[in-house]
Amino acid sequence: MPDTDTPAGINKNLLLLHFTVFIWGFTGILGKLISITAVELVWYRVLIAVLALFLYFKFNRTAFKTDGKTIIKLACTGAILALHWILFFAGIKLSTVSVTLVCLSSITLFTAIFEPLINKKRISRLEIIAGILIIIGIFLIFEFESQYTKAIICGLLSAVCASLFSIINGRQVKKLEAPLIAFYELTGAFIWISLYLLITGGFGVWLILKPSDIGYLVILGSVCTALAYVAGVSVMREFSAFKVALITNLEPVYGIILAFIFFNDMKELRPGFWVGALIILSTIFLFPVAQKQIARRKSR
Repeated sequence: MPDTDTPAGINKNLLLLHFTVFIWGFTGILGKLISITAVELVWYRVLIAVLALFLYFKFNRTAFKTDGKTIIKLACTGAILALHWILFFAGIKLSTVSVTLVCLSSITLFTAIFEPLINKKRISRLEIIAGILIIIGIFLIFEFESQYTKAIICGLLSAVCASLFSIINGRQVKKLEAPLIAFYELTGAFIWISLYLLITGGFGVWLILKPSDIGYLVILGSVCTALAYVAGVSVMREFSAFKVALITNLEPVYGIILAFIFFNDMKELRPGFWVGALIILSTIFLFPVAQKQIARRKSR
């Protein structure tokens, strides 16, 4: 295995991150196919993911114990994670997979603002500009797709949550192994959602699933959550939260392509969507180029 400090090691992690983002793009498809509500869907998702990770620890005879303070921190992060997923799937059920995924791209701007504040670093002007361009793209989508107002709000709030837990995990992964972080955060998410359902009387007949939902939920919980979440957290050891957020913005690309394949989702979207999406995707691809150019000028 190559050292992760070498170009080969970094390329390996970059490929792993792109693969993870592709899997995340597939979650939108599953969310649309599963018939239960967003809260119920996420409850099953984290339950299956926690069980999958528990079996992983047992079969590999890997210890997953840690101190109580760390468990509480990770469980609290799990609450942010749970809210992110609930808002994400709510957005999908209120609109289309494509609209919700593109709104999630605002994670770049939120990360550009939150990461320096949380980690006490200097705010990057280039990152802010990239984030503003993505927000402009989202505004164009909002302007032309106003029938999806509630879904767009859900998508934006979901991006805020995603930005926060990505930054937190970027710090945690320096001290803990990715599977351990994923296990306790997902366990925390399960506990918080269960408490919410108990308080609101939300447990009911939905616990009995349709046969089609069972298969989709198993894929969502094991591959798209347990496996992808561990992989996504592990690469944060090498990349900044902003770099991860920037590449995560490719999720709409993968998701929109998959949505077209599964639902012919593109036919519902008017030109404004494509103008906004083009601005967002252009920003993602041009940002690394601009970053390199600035670094070269400074080194002269």
